[in-house]
Amino acid sequence: MGGDISPPPVKRRKLSAPLIQKQPIDPSPVPPPEDPNLMRVFSWNINGIAPFLQKPITSYFQQKSITDKDVIPAASLRGFLQRHNWPAILFLQEVKIASSDKKIQQAVQHVINAQNCSVGSRGPSYTAHFTLPTDPHNARGLGGSGKLYGVCSIVRSDISSLYKANVRTIDWDKEGRFSVVELTLPSTKTAIFNVYAVNGTDNPYRDPSTGANVWSLKKRGWHVLLAGDYNVAPDARDGYPKLRTFPKQHVTNRADFLKKFFGRGGDAEVEDVFEGVDIWREMHGDERRYTYFPRGRDWGSSCDRVDYVITGKRTWDRGMVKRCGILDSEVERGPSDHVPIWVDIDFEDTSEPLTLPRKPSVPRIE
Repeated sequence: MGGDISPPPVKRRKLSAPLIQKQPIDPSPVPPPEDPNLMRVFSWNINGIAPFLQKPITSYFQQKSITDKDVIPAASLRGFLQRHNWPAILFLQEVKIASSDKKIQQAVQHVINAQNCSVGSRGPSYTAHFTLPTDPHNARGLGGSGKLYGVCSIVRSDISSLYKANVRTIDWDKEGRFSVVELTLPSTKTAIFNVYAVNGTDNPYRDPSTGANVWSLKKRGWHVLLAGDYNVAPDARDGYPKLRTFPKQHVTNRADFLKKFFGRGGDAEVEDVFEGVDIWREMHGDERRYTYFPRGRDWGSSCDRVDYVITGKRTWDRGMVKRCGILDSEVERGPSDHVPIWVDIDFEDTSEPLTLPRKPSVPRIE
């Protein structure tokens, strides 16, 4: 939906301070160092790439021998990757880059590989893959700039080589909402989708009937995972202080989403039900954690879980998903209004025989 999914703030009386009830949230701990046999995937709606491309003010006072390529920006994607032990994949949503703006795309590629000269270790390299809006009707952006929506899939270079990664989009997606990372091994094929779904809009999708999608890959025997911002809180446990019911699209889109992805509610004879598993809810039961914390409101006073990972039932039953988490803190939210989520995927410890090369371990940087 591209905007604030929460209702307008309650009007406040001028003569008395409002009583703001907050959801008590102790931040989830930062996940432990990555097991070299697991593939860690992060997903984060950053609500615009611009803050991550700004030079820190200290750069203007550095000696000329320190060049721009040696400096990590203050809101740093490279810093995020380093702080979280060089994950295999980082999915970004709402990058808000115009498809015609090649310089910004090159700048993103630069900052994800910028080196922090104070660390003393270069760390692995990454490649950024963009899916940006080209639809002139639904994705015009402010003033027709095209800076709206957009996803970016950042893949570590050794992962690309080892798993023969193919990063592509879906041919009917003209609004910059999907990117697919296909990983191929001798015994298994896995497709991980970077998803930015929209909610609260009456704009019709155009030509949504062609191209590969999650259902067709699943039917062809692929393991499928979908990670990103769905803009739908599945049920009452996922909204605070309550589940969103306004505007009306929250209700209708939630019902459609639950029916098509989980087979819940509505007509039982639904064609192409994905039979998905919400892995956070499956692993954490009724625990209440949230991913969307609107800026301009006190932390915890209004929040929703709209970012999560869905996997197919066969993939779940095989035991490929080992852990998942939500980094729900103001620090991790950074300049965005969403916090990052993460999942660990195991391609080896499964109920089916599988032979594959061992992933090289990347040393942790303290």
